[in-house]
Amino acid sequence: MAFDSSWDVDKYRSEHEYEDHWQFRRQFLVAHQDKFPEDRLVCLAQVFFNIEFLGCQYPKKVMDLIETLSEGLADDLREKRKGKLQRTFVAASDAAEAKAKR
Repeated sequence: MAFDSSWDVDKYRSEHEYEDHWQFRRQFLVAHQDKFPEDRLVCLAQVFFNIEFLGCQYPKKVMDLIETLSEGLADDLREKRKGKLQRTFVAASDAAEAKAKR
């Protein structure tokens, strides 16, 4: 099913958004502009960004959809990150347990 793709993608750029972050989201929006309703695609693009840049996790169904939609779009970003320091998030319960074992 094709959706209206005549809307302006650039209206969704946030005033304080970094250029590279915007280009990342914009690429996703443009690639799928005719596949989803505008409001749903904008949400999916934000989810895509949150997963790639912030390490967020969503329900499996959402993660699977984003994985499919992001094929080929995030490859350059992931390649650049391979050699960089990665953030590690620890659950508060794990941190408390580790502290108690000291």
